Amino acid sequence: MLINAPPEEKLDPRVKRTRRLLEEAFSELIREKDFQSVSIQDIAVRAGINRATFYAHFPDKYALLEHQIRQEFRAEIEKRTLNACHFSEDNLRALILTVCEFIGEANSHCKSPRGQFGQLMETQIKEQTKGLLMTWLEQIGSNPSPVIAATAASWAIYGLAQYWNEQKDHDSLGEYIEKIMPLAEVNLQFSRA
Repeated sequence: MLINAPPEEKLDPRVKRTRRLLEEAFSELIREKDFQSVSIQDIAVRAGINRATFYAHFPDKYALLEHQIRQEFRAEIEKRTLNACHFSEDNLRALILTVCEFIGEANSHCKSPRGQFGQLMETQIKEQTKGLLMTWLEQIGSNPSPVIAATAASWAIYGLAQYWNEQKDHDSLGEYIEKIMPLAEVNLQFSRA
């Protein structure tokens, strides 16, 4: 997590530029080598900054990775306007599609998506999926707590998306989503008031 970082839109342009350089350098490096092999020095050199500047923005490479995953997944949600929607089967279907595609894209761009990279990605995707589902459930009223329903559904969605991405021979994504919709919905249906 970022240390006392203000929201992105309120950052000084120089800070935004430096963060963008760090993010780009980091993205390039994890395409080239395993996450564990990437050092702070590698990131700083690739970004054209010194190590002290890196540490002024992030305490370590795990915080940079967490920040980058959070920002990229949030951008996907916003691009598909899911954050401006309400709960419906079509929106749930779109959310599952987003999670499946995001995991697939992240895995294809990372030399080794396992280990710490996979754990941080899982945490960020589940947290943001849960937050979006909670917003949807709070809009329609929920019993029991939207937190419980959203937590269960976000774990199910992430797990099912990860499963699809790990399979060598699998259904098309559209067919798979139709098969798993009842598994995701069951966590949310009982909560509708």
